[in-house]
Amino acid sequence: MSAHALPIQETLRRVERRSGPRLYSRVTVGGLDTACVSRSQLGSLMVGDCLAARGGRRNPKLVFASNGHAIALAALNREFRRQMEAADLIHADGAPVIAASKLLTSTPVPERSATTDFLFDAARAAEEFGLKFYLLGSTEEINARCTESLKQAFPGIEIVGRRNGYFPRQAEADICEEINRSGADVLWVGLGVPLEYEFCLRNKTRLKAGWIVTCGGCFNFAAGDYVRAPAWMQKTGLEWLHRLWRDPRRLFWRYLVTNPIAIAMLLFKTGRAGVSPLRA
Repeated sequence: MSAHALPIQETLRRVERRSGPRLYSRVTVGGLDTACVSRSQLGSLMVGDCLAARGGRRNPKLVFASNGHAIALAALNREFRRQMEAADLIHADGAPVIAASKLLTSTPVPERSATTDFLFDAARAAEEFGLKFYLLGSTEEINARCTESLKQAFPGIEIVGRRNGYFPRQAEADICEEINRSGADVLWVGLGVPLEYEFCLRNKTRLKAGWIVTCGGCFNFAAGDYVRAPAWMQKTGLEWLHRLWRDPRRLFWRYLVTNPIAIAMLLFKTGRAGVSPLRA
């Protein structure tokens, strides 16, 4: 059943309990409840949540990203789906998510919020409102270069800590203590899928940041190690093809398996009734 046919009560149930510019709805796209927010609104939500969470007044919000890869993994792996469903907010990282929401729902996601773009949107907002970042993940070299790149682009930003993503699980408690001592408002977790999701869920109650954001390989993009696709490929949903062309050995089999599943999920599990309970 398309969301066009959903009764008004179902539409109202999909509205997040916020007010003013912080009001947004959620729609099921590819089987995942996805926030109908623009990039600028996503930044506003980050600022509001992080300022409200200071001093331990609120638990961190888990912010995950939906794209073809995540949709396919959630369909194939029950545990990964459980992890995605634990998010406080899922934003539309992939262009196919936007396309499906516009074609198959009455409450489409207004625009794509690719994490590689949102990192810079968030840095701009953090510079303006005094939010503090902690970068966790990738190699030591990439993490350091990403940090330096953000500081050069946004001289007023406070990056209060960083750490590479190579550590044993038993070190997580100490790492969380370090992050808490830094006073970070936004923790960026770039450990790769599914490790970053597992880390976030295991440690949410240990952490005091306002937002915990999974960001995959975006540190590599910010550091200049990975190159973004041309703008026309980003807009037409072909960025995956550009990545495949640049790294066929790593991505060929992944895309061969996940793309057909993601397409099927986007076609048949978009605009469905039955959203998970909203979290304030």
